[in-house]
Amino acid sequence: MKILVVDDEHDVQLLFQQRFRKEIRKGELNFVFAFSGEEALETLRNMEHEAVLILSDINMPGMSGLQLLEIIKKDFIAPPPVVMMVTAYGDDENYNTAKELGADDFITKPVDFKLLKEKLIQNI
Repeated sequence: MKILVVDDEHDVQLLFQQRFRKEIRKGELNFVFAFSGEEALETLRNMEHEAVLILSDINMPGMSGLQLLEIIKKDFIAPPPVVMMVTAYGDDENYNTAKELGADDFITKPVDFKLLKEKLIQNI
């Protein structure tokens, strides 16, 4: 499964590569990283017709994760990607907005990687 991780913090890439080392080595998970909403859209356009799961931070400079979510759910419908929103703020406003825009799941930071692995395996 191809997973697009969208976060403006570059250290997230190393963290995911370390936490999912076995799954990456076995070819079960393939991570692609984008460091802004704009870069994520460009990446998605280049991955046309690939089933994708997206993990997106909400609070990013420029295009927010919520703005990205809205565009993804409107423009990328075949096949529709699963979108999980990730944020340090587990407040009701962000949660409700993300759900209204079509988020499939909501994860708070710091990320519980054991729980995330379970959620990813459910989507394989």
